Amino acid sequence: MKPAIRAENLSKRYRIGANPTGDLNLTESVKRIVRGTFSKVRSLVRADALEDENSFWAVKDISFEVPRGEAIGVIGRNGAGKSTLFKLLSRITEPTHGRLELRGRMGSLLEVGTGFHPELSGRENIYMNGSILGMARREINSKFEQIVEFSEVGKFLDTPVKRYSSGMYVRLAFAVVAHLEPEILVIDEVLAVGDASFQKRCIDRMIQLAQSGKTILFVSHNMQQIPRLCQRALMLERGQMVEIGPAGAVTQSYMDRLLTDARTSDLSNKSRSGDGRARFSRAGLVDADGRPLSVFTTGDDLILRMDIDAKATIPDVDVQVIVQNLYGTRVVTGWSREVGFPISLREGTQTVECRLKGVGLRPGHAIMLNLMVATANGTILDSVDNAVVYDVVGDDRHRHLSTSADQGIVVYDNEWRAVG
Repeated sequence: MKPAIRAENLSKRYRIGANPTGDLNLTESVKRIVRGTFSKVRSLVRADALEDENSFWAVKDISFEVPRGEAIGVIGRNGAGKSTLFKLLSRITEPTHGRLELRGRMGSLLEVGTGFHPELSGRENIYMNGSILGMARREINSKFEQIVEFSEVGKFLDTPVKRYSSGMYVRLAFAVVAHLEPEILVIDEVLAVGDASFQKRCIDRMIQLAQSGKTILFVSHNMQQIPRLCQRALMLERGQMVEIGPAGAVTQSYMDRLLTDARTSDLSNKSRSGDGRARFSRAGLVDADGRPLSVFTTGDDLILRMDIDAKATIPDVDVQVIVQNLYGTRVVTGWSREVGFPISLREGTQTVECRLKGVGLRPGHAIMLNLMVATANGTILDSVDNAVVYDVVGDDRHRHLSTSADQGIVVYDNEWRAVG
């Protein structure tokens, strides 16, 4: 049987930078057209012909097959090429070169805002999406109540979706693609928008679809979800596929890479996203006296000191410190705006410090720290996932504590008494 998906040397190159502007005479216009046409022909003959400082490969030479009925996870850091790969698979963008074969009706959920017409109501978008998938109205009618029940937006079904919150939008979008019977389902990590209960229902629904023979491609930063849902996993790094195999083995390999890369406080070469006007250059835990720490002790204050390099003065920025376990589960967040601490960056390097008080993390494991700095209107200046990693240890106060992850991530004081 032929696979549901076959990708051969799939590649996508983007060119960056502004095009020259201004008035051109006829001769210059003709020359530009000729040069552009020649460049396009040359790029078809030789894929890397236009390689220069103004172009980059979002994905390059990716080849894999997905049999019908298999669920495969796609993992990688920010900027690894996951979203670009999924846009290629969903036919949203065309590859620069390579070949892609898809067999079966596809449903995709890539990012908040795609797939729905903002002026149409939820009801109208359900029918529009079903029509795009090639379904007859009677087929959509048979699934309509299930979609509404799953999405929990029944009260707003006749409201234009442009008035929906991001959570409502994602709930309805997922309900549509998961219930209109696509043979291939492509899900990017938009599910992180929903609450924990909704995420669980989504995972359970995808498990049902996988067990019924649907083909699923799924992006997640939560490394516990991938082995639960997927038989295999594909790892991307800097636009290239570096590993594909059993989901458990590939996710473990990915976490090993993160641990290796995060054992340094120097962030200059870390994978990151943002417009680059400011960047984290160093980060590390310190004790109450400002001395560097190599581990974090359960129950202590978690004090993270960060150096930020700014290219110019940027007033009123937000800084976030996100603590998560190695599987991608967020534990706690420190956010400067949430506590009313004003931060303005000046040109050059400055140091800020976040103190999370009495953090009771279970000893015997490790934590990753993600960093983000953004403007007041939400523009991301720099975001570094898995910036630094620290082992969590106990001391004499914690001899009684279990180190088993089965007991949870967080340790909290609890008291017991007999009442009868």
